[in-house]
Amino acid sequence: MDQSPEQNEQIMLPFSVVSGILMCKTVYDITGKVSSQLYKGYNGLKNKDRIEWNNRGFSTFHSLVVTVVSFYLVFISDIFKEDHHNPVTLTERKSHLSSGLQGISLGYFIADFAMIVWFFPSLGGMEYVLHHLLAIFSISLTLTSGKGHLYVHTLLLTEATTPFVNLRWYLDLTGKKSSTLYLYNGLTMLFGWLVARILLFVYFFAHLYLHFDEVKYTFPLGPYALVTVPSVLALMNLFWFSKILKGAIKTLAKTKHC
Repeated sequence: MDQSPEQNEQIMLPFSVVSGILMCKTVYDITGKVSSQLYKGYNGLKNKDRIEWNNRGFSTFHSLVVTVVSFYLVFISDIFKEDHHNPVTLTERKSHLSSGLQGISLGYFIADFAMIVWFFPSLGGMEYVLHHLLAIFSISLTLTSGKGHLYVHTLLLTEATTPFVNLRWYLDLTGKKSSTLYLYNGLTMLFGWLVARILLFVYFFAHLYLHFDEVKYTFPLGPYALVTVPSVLALMNLFWFSKILKGAIKTLAKTKHC
């Protein structure tokens, strides 16, 4: 007997969340094994640094996956394109791909949050705890309601900056802070942050405003969550951007004097 789409989704969602958690564990282990072979200084690192090294390995992997797939879903595929002939509103549209990716991403945020709390504050302070709680809350609401997929995938595009943040940490830890790569990575991170975590939010809120007649009928918490959570994230991103900008100006000033 064939299963209904609802039954298929009930099976797929917990499977994708567990897959996200297992993905983190697998990439964490692979990062450690590969790093010990390719970088001689890895085994000499402090235990807390090896833990963070491997943790940043799976956060980089997750960011690459969700950035590519979310960009495809939001800007390339037909699922979220404006179509007045489509009776399904933008807030109600979804696919197995969008649901599966959100489930995997939820698994990642749960796994990373658990590590942040367990090793607190080595892997990040309260701002990281807040960021991950907001991510877990938002994705959980979307998956359980089946609505708002477009907006969650738009927010997941902010993960595009993560590889540059992680590379900066790796270069700093391995004594490459004065290298040209460190400088170029910092400038790329600054530009990427401006696009993916500042300008993208301008697009997000503009889209939300223009489609608020649809947003307010998503689910009871929908309108409040879609305004409050991104607003908090936007403020956090502005704060971090100011710190990145100050660091870039300071680095460029030192480079100019050299």
